[in-house]
Amino acid sequence: MPRPILATVHADALRHNLQRARERAPDARVWAVVKANAYGHGIERCFDALRSADGFALLDLEEAQRIRALDWRGPVLLLEGVFEPRDLELCSRLHLWHTVHCSEQIDWLAAHKTHQPHRVFLKLNSGMNRLGFTPAAFRAAWARLNALPQVEEISLMTHFSDADGARGIAHQVAAFEAATADLPGERTLCNSAAILRHAATALRVEAGEQATERLSADWVRSGIATYGSAPDHPQRTAADWGLQPAMTLSSRVIAVQQLQAGDTVGYGSTFTAEAPMRIGVVACGYADGYPRHAPTGTPVLVDGVRTRVVGRVSMDMVMVDLSGLDAAGSGSEVVLWGRSAHGAVLPVDEVAAAAGTISYELLCAVAARVPFAA
Repeated sequence: MPRPILATVHADALRHNLQRARERAPDARVWAVVKANAYGHGIERCFDALRSADGFALLDLEEAQRIRALDWRGPVLLLEGVFEPRDLELCSRLHLWHTVHCSEQIDWLAAHKTHQPHRVFLKLNSGMNRLGFTPAAFRAAWARLNALPQVEEISLMTHFSDADGARGIAHQVAAFEAATADLPGERTLCNSAAILRHAATALRVEAGEQATERLSADWVRSGIATYGSAPDHPQRTAADWGLQPAMTLSSRVIAVQQLQAGDTVGYGSTFTAEAPMRIGVVACGYADGYPRHAPTGTPVLVDGVRTRVVGRVSMDMVMVDLSGLDAAGSGSEVVLWGRSAHGAVLPVDEVAAAAGTISYELLCAVAARVPFAA
């Protein structure tokens, strides 16, 4: 029989989470963000559940080709735009919308020969200092694009750095409002954290007495929330936001060891039993994408009951505490994150926090050797 580890994608949860984004931003159209192979869930596995989205946002041309191959005829947005001039040919052929965040991309458009003018999203660096034109350079970039026959329509976008934290977004909203004042075009501002925490709020900015348009604007970009993770964990949980886990990583106990007081577990002997106890050996390790740095105490479900990892995670195995789980043994279900068949849920956010990382990394890191089911 095959090794028992399995990643299961829950279509019902994807549909539910996308609807939650709509409820938080009811006047906006919703991008389903499927970059990084749908955050590790698989574009093809997620597509049917997400096809109620108004568009798909992703990172590169290969992903865009996969979406078009699934017979999607709606909007597809390249979030980082094109990486070299010849990419524009495929944008023309596949009718892709693409971000423009630097002057080189405008130069490439100006030299591009096309019969089909492009829809572009001009990106403002409103304070994250990653991609985009500074506020001082933004209007000149817009004017250059607006003068090009290769450009049909210009939309306006930015990305929030602190939508999930205490600093918030007011400073970036103010920068966006000032830089885009009186410019035509649709807007997209909100990522997952902003959709959940801020989209329903009409903010005031330091720009006279005018209130901003509804923050959700014309488009919102639902990323990690689509996959059932809270972007602001641990302040709020996925359950607080009404989100459901879209992936379960599960396996089984393949062996049981009886320890005596003083016995150690795993490489480096990082865990020592203080009293007699049983541990289960689980078919899952860092070669499957489970974090090697997950310490003793990282939560796990065995037959639907919460327990903990003990010792160091190895390449193919992880050990779990079976104390108090008298019925558990070889063959018992182990949920590393997600839904148990017994009804319990272990949020991926909790596992990530215990391992000192974020859910995005865990979901994207599930290894190719792990079989998927949908």
